Amino acid sequence: MTWWSVVRFLHVLGAALWVGGQLAVSLMLLPLARRLLDEERRARMLDAVGRRFGLLTAALFLPLQLATGLAIAWHKGVTWASLTEPGYGRVLAAKLLLFCAVMAAAALHGWAAAHARPRLARAMAVSALAGSIGVVLLAAALPAT
Repeated sequence: MTWWSVVRFLHVLGAALWVGGQLAVSLMLLPLARRLLDEERRARMLDAVGRRFGLLTAALFLPLQLATGLAIAWHKGVTWASLTEPGYGRVLAAKLLLFCAVMAAAALHGWAAAHARPRLARAMAVSALAGSIGVVLLAAALPAT
């Protein structure tokens, strides 16, 4: 095992935790909270979960993804110009653009939830989740180099 295997493992682990957390909240926690808790308790619990997930994202997931992603790109010799080339470059560029859109949707979701805009919050949560799955699909489509 090389140092670069560890860096790539950490990058994949961070992505798995981020997307897995989104899926766990969306598919398990939210339906159970709707079914088992009254409106006030549900709102308090989901607010706490959202704040914790946002804090972990800002403090752990995002820095880990940026650091390991930049390290992997540097190791593979990625340049700004190579992001327009067919194959690895274009797929990576699409992944990066979608990742930025996902982070924007997640931030907007947090803002909307904090400012009592439930429809916008839900739309942004769904957008962030769908985009996150797209990022993982693009990562899996990156050609081996």
